[in-house]
Amino acid sequence: MKLGSSLLNTKEAARVLRVSEASIRRWSDSGLLPARRLGPRRERRFELSELEHFLGNTPGNRQAPLHVPPAVRIGGASVPLRSHFAPIYSTDAGGLRLSVPFLADGLRAGQPCFLAATGPVLERYAKALTKDHAIDFEKATGSGRLVVMAGPGATVEESIANWEDKFAKALAAGATTIRVVGEMACERRLFASDADMMAYEEAYELMTRRFPAVTLCPYDAREFGGETILRVLKAHPDMFQQHLGLFLS
Repeated sequence: MKLGSSLLNTKEAARVLRVSEASIRRWSDSGLLPARRLGPRRERRFELSELEHFLGNTPGNRQAPLHVPPAVRIGGASVPLRSHFAPIYSTDAGGLRLSVPFLADGLRAGQPCFLAATGPVLERYAKALTKDHAIDFEKATGSGRLVVMAGPGATVEESIANWEDKFAKALAAGATTIRVVGEMACERRLFASDADMMAYEEAYELMTRRFPAVTLCPYDAREFGGETILRVLKAHPDMFQQHLGLFLS
């Protein structure tokens, strides 16, 4: 079957949506992506029009309007859902300037929040949320409103599959906005190299467009070289839709 056909197989659907075949099967099995079963082997087939509709809508909410007004504020600026930014900082305080208020606002609004951080970095977040924003950190994590983890996985495929699963569950529970902070100096330790970490970032950039999420991936400039930082900027095109200085601390 050629890609121009109306009905596409799993491999072709994955190419259209720019995701893995495993993602297509997972979305189909969960009912997020309509599929037909054809032939004695009950193979999946997907309508091209359904895939195009899926690209413009949130999984799990097929009737959502294509235009979603800005719903989240970062550093005083309104940003749309499905945004993905990489704040770059050079001091401990600078690393918290955008991401801590971003999480605090989400927790107060009852939105699911995810924080990938470990060790002293995580301790700084817990202290700032508690002291500066009156957030009960232990209560927030204990209730599941704030999910803290070292990172989503050690490979690109594992990481993207884990995020898809977490986001799909949040949507199934009624979430309309998801907030993510991934401290990349912490997540980096899960990957074999900076190149693998950046491949994950690039895959995440494509995946997150299908969910009502806003993501901050802070980079500690003291931990990364100039070549990696340049690639970081290229992997986060949303940075250039805002005032770039907003994301530098």
